Amino acid sequence: MGGSKVQFNKAHKTRFASKSSRNVHKVSSRDTVRTSKPARNALKGARDARKQRSKMLMEQNRAAVLKEKREISGASSPPRIIVLFGLSDSANLDALEKDIISLLSEGASGAFFPAVVASAEYKLRVKVMKAPHGDLLTCIEMAKVADLIAFVASPNYLSENGESDPFVDSFGLQCLSVLRSLGLPSTVVLIRDLPDDLKRKNELKKMCMSILASEFPEDCKYYPADKKDELHKFMCLFKEQRIKIPHWRQHRSYVVSEKIVETKSCGSESDALVLTGYLRGFSLSVNQLVHISGAGDFQLSKIELLNDPCPLNAWRRSDDMDTESNDQVIKCLQPDPLKQEQLVVENVPDLLAGEKTWPTEEEMAEADRNHDKKKNKKSLRVSEYQAAWIVDESDDDVSGSDEVGDDSMMMEHEENSFPDQKRNFDTEFDDDDEASLHLRDSDEESEAGSVMMQDDDLTKEQIEEKIRKIKDEHSDDKEFPDEVDTPLDVAARRRFAKYRGVKSFRTSAWDPKESLPMDYARIFSFDNFARTKKHVLAKALDMQKDINECISVGSYARLYIKGVTADVASKLLALSETVPIIASGLLQHETKISVLHFSVRKHETYNAPIKSKEEFLFHAGFRQIISRPIFSSDSINSNKHKMERFLHEGSFSVASIYAPVCFSPVPLIALKIQENNSPFLAAVGSLKSIDPDRIILKKIILTGYPHRVSKSKATVRYMFHNPEDVRWFKPVELWTKCGRRGRIKESVGTHGAMKCIFNGVVQQHDVVCMNLYKRTYPKWPQDSST
Repeated sequence: MGGSKVQFNKAHKTRFASKSSRNVHKVSSRDTVRTSKPARNALKGARDARKQRSKMLMEQNRAAVLKEKREISGASSPPRIIVLFGLSDSANLDALEKDIISLLSEGASGAFFPAVVASAEYKLRVKVMKAPHGDLLTCIEMAKVADLIAFVASPNYLSENGESDPFVDSFGLQCLSVLRSLGLPSTVVLIRDLPDDLKRKNELKKMCMSILASEFPEDCKYYPADKKDELHKFMCLFKEQRIKIPHWRQHRSYVVSEKIVETKSCGSESDALVLTGYLRGFSLSVNQLVHISGAGDFQLSKIELLNDPCPLNAWRRSDDMDTESNDQVIKCLQPDPLKQEQLVVENVPDLLAGEKTWPTEEEMAEADRNHDKKKNKKSLRVSEYQAAWIVDESDDDVSGSDEVGDDSMMMEHEENSFPDQKRNFDTEFDDDDEASLHLRDSDEESEAGSVMMQDDDLTKEQIEEKIRKIKDEHSDDKEFPDEVDTPLDVAARRRFAKYRGVKSFRTSAWDPKESLPMDYARIFSFDNFARTKKHVLAKALDMQKDINECISVGSYARLYIKGVTADVASKLLALSETVPIIASGLLQHETKISVLHFSVRKHETYNAPIKSKEEFLFHAGFRQIISRPIFSSDSINSNKHKMERFLHEGSFSVASIYAPVCFSPVPLIALKIQENNSPFLAAVGSLKSIDPDRIILKKIILTGYPHRVSKSKATVRYMFHNPEDVRWFKPVELWTKCGRRGRIKESVGTHGAMKCIFNGVVQQHDVVCMNLYKRTYPKWPQDSST
């Protein structure tokens, strides 16, 4: 027999092996065992650390949820506010309010306006408000403080009105849109006036749910609310429900007035108003400023912490009944003059800040040298004002080009005066075309000159009639609403002195600090608003830890507000019978005026046009602001934005106003006040940014009409009416409605005609246009204290 054979098996493919198994042969087995154990222990330790960390985060989240639940529904939490809102006029809110109060009235204690009841059975304190149907302003104010909005639907409206939207009328749909824009809290739908027949009752309930499903969130519940058992079921679920709070109210402290008293003993402007109620939302410091809706911003003179007049526990209620008065003061907080925020609304400009002392000899010598340079610039046959805009480094280019006296008017010299435009146009023409154009220059100039001599004999009225006739021929084109007419009796360089050419919104330079109006001296700006907001919110969180200066959420307190005039106090007393008076705490800087930009869209129910600088009533959070906004587009890739004369339907625009600083998120409701003082919803939106440096440009278009056309060259008239204006606006680029671009070559005659050259063949029926821009600003509010 032959020798023994050794069997060799095929090795496994290494691409299915791990890195550790492929490298295990590089070390000894002893070393492998020795090094693998610590690795396994390290991996096990890292896994245990991750589990421990996730467990800690879970416990922290559970503790935060439990704390929030105790603050909202615990014994020390303020009464929950239920706002009853009728979707139609047929909903009987009085009967529903009476049924809810009677259900909770067993063992109830304490009643104010509106009713506040404490139920030991449900372990719940409730404050019921009825939103008056047809009063939009009151409905908005109630929705701002509501913990639960109970929308009441009634099938009686279906039987009485054969409209396309049963259960909801037109006012109900309008209010639903407003409340969604404002931010809905927890919502339920209570269905009343259902028949006793079970089959018919279920049919109407299903019909109501299918009709209203698109108007409410997905988690909205529907409850029949005719019988006591049905209301009992609703209250049991409401007691265990986690209250959903709008995001903009989470860092806001506010007090809904239970009592409001006007004091006259302290004078007309000191402690003129005393407001009593439960603190909600966030802790309030006595050093903070407060805002009273519809009245303005004020300081606090002191805060008195009182006994709760409507406690939830029965033993506390019996102890309070033994006392002589429920207004017993537990604690009194006085403001610290060093820490109390000052009521600063506007900046007071120093009109003498720009004054200087007598100049020194060095400054006078430098002024003489600058004066000599200006004289050299004026040798270019331009005016003194134009010479001031000529840059020293560009003198050689100006004198060497065919654009003698580069009239920069009030525009950027590099971007808008087109220093390389001549080269760009020259490259677009062939040598033969260029030569033929030069050969015809003399003939065209003589023909144009003869035409201008004919215009010299025309009067002002005849020229206006001729321009009107030409414009009527082009009246079918409605795509250019920014077109304006150049006046005949005023020079265009004076009439449009504030305008300038902008070649590109993205690349052209525009200094945001240039030529600011006097109103900008009265406002405040921030170097980094996001960083300021972060510091302000952190300061508010630290401030609530000081128990000597703050009162906690759920406390029943009396606020002494100073600086309220007697007229405002009497107005608030009259409104308190129908509208809840809200005193909200202000964060730092929230009384200072700045430029606020809101992202808005026109509401679909408002059919009238909305023009810039019209007066509107803005509801921004707890504030009510009467303002005249200007609308502009939102350019993403540039820092310049075009002003819009109207708020267009179906798209978002930016509304800019002067208003007190607000920290986002802040919802916006824009109301248009009609002649009969009835507000109508015009637009909705939210706060976008606070930036006084946002550049909003108003655009105008000057138009002219070709008189003589020769391929890419044309003689244009009626854009200007004197040769000085032609030379003034010479650096600005031209364009035509047929898509050509060009520039002014030279002036012709004495009536403002000009030779222009374009980048293509110009049609005789074309229209030559010039874009001019100026920066525009919002209107200053008539009353900045709102």
